[in-house]
Amino acid sequence: MKLVIIGSGYVGLATGTCLARFGNNVVCVDVDESRVSALRQGEVPFYEPGLSDMMKRNMAEERLSFTTRMTEALKDAEACFICVGTPSSQDGGADLTYVEQASRDIANAMKANLKANAQNAAPLLVVVKSTSPVGTNAKVKKWISEELGDSGVEFVMASNPEFLREGSAVRDFTEPERVVIGVDSEMAEARMRAIYSFTEPEKLIFMDIPSAEMTKYAANAMLATRISFMNEMANICERVGANVDSLRKAMALDSRIGGKFLYAGCGYGGSCFPKDVRALCDFARASGYDSRILTAVDEVNVRQKEVLYEKLSACFAAGGGLEGKTIALWGLAFKPKTSDTREAPALTLIQSLLDARARIQAHDPRAIDETRRYLGERQGLLYTHDPYDAVNGADALVVATEWDVYRQPDFERVRRLLNSPLIVDGRNLYSLSEMKKAGFRYYSVGRAAV
Repeated sequence: MKLVIIGSGYVGLATGTCLARFGNNVVCVDVDESRVSALRQGEVPFYEPGLSDMMKRNMAEERLSFTTRMTEALKDAEACFICVGTPSSQDGGADLTYVEQASRDIANAMKANLKANAQNAAPLLVVVKSTSPVGTNAKVKKWISEELGDSGVEFVMASNPEFLREGSAVRDFTEPERVVIGVDSEMAEARMRAIYSFTEPEKLIFMDIPSAEMTKYAANAMLATRISFMNEMANICERVGANVDSLRKAMALDSRIGGKFLYAGCGYGGSCFPKDVRALCDFARASGYDSRILTAVDEVNVRQKEVLYEKLSACFAAGGGLEGKTIALWGLAFKPKTSDTREAPALTLIQSLLDARARIQAHDPRAIDETRRYLGERQGLLYTHDPYDAVNGADALVVATEWDVYRQPDFERVRRLLNSPLIVDGRNLYSLSEMKKAGFRYYSVGRAAV
């Protein structure tokens, strides 16, 4: 099949590359000419394991291409996937500006192809894959219809929300746990079944379009709730002398609860959980319902990102505070196996430390360039390409991302390089007994201080 992907960001590029892998002719459309140029050279604008090699292979075998020309891309296409960004607006809702523009561009391209006698005879399937509030598909249908007018061009709609985890997107797409698809016509369902023929039929979950749109938000909100709940438990544990690790192990063995997303830490980040929880609260409110639980989930997470700075401040309070101190920071990405720093706890910590006139020596295996683009060059912020260079001469070490390279460091070397043997661990990577034996002052989340 000829398939078109609109938007070559994280979701669009992963989706297009994986669909090309299964033999489809995929054209990715993006309005950013510089990005398209870079992609044609085989450059992936972010880090995602396995994606770069797969993209280059599909390009070499002429199944994957990139363009800025919507009309040319849609010629003879059977389906197009809208994969553009839906960033948070100032009130927390989803900004659908890019979705609307893509919708109107699709319609104008279909009309242009009709005039050139190049329009496919079968109606084009328009699939909304961007995470967007309930009712977005109806808006897309309206926007396209407005542009088409009385041209006679037909199209059908589907919702296919993405469930791609950063760091495992290729596997999530090619070996999905489930594929959620919302349709309102037999034609759309048949076309979607053909597109996802590489997936076991029982994993294709068909439903009405509003339910499909809602499923994405409900799933992310549940996972975010579990994380914020455990962070609440961790904060209570610290104050009453309990150990959140013991709590988690016991809870995980309860078959009603299970063990996933029960790890306490310094808060969640990324492009999905924070944005989606706020958007769900926003469109729930617009429908006349105040979601108190989800509002609290977001508030707990925002507060949790301040934990690292609060612990550091307490450690240095007796010595005149953090001004003039050098802090080593391990981890900038919001989670391992990605370069994404959006809403990362490390960025909250960096800003607080700079405001306190502390100096930061930061390391991350993949996210330095993205952090530099996001923050710009900041006085007092130094990036290192070796984790031990970050520690050298620092007054404390903070762990903000659980990259594997940080799990088993040479603690003797770390202790020797630090000005004082102090570690604040926002991901609970190290055992309390290990830290005590190694001679560190050690503070983690939801566990006793060493």
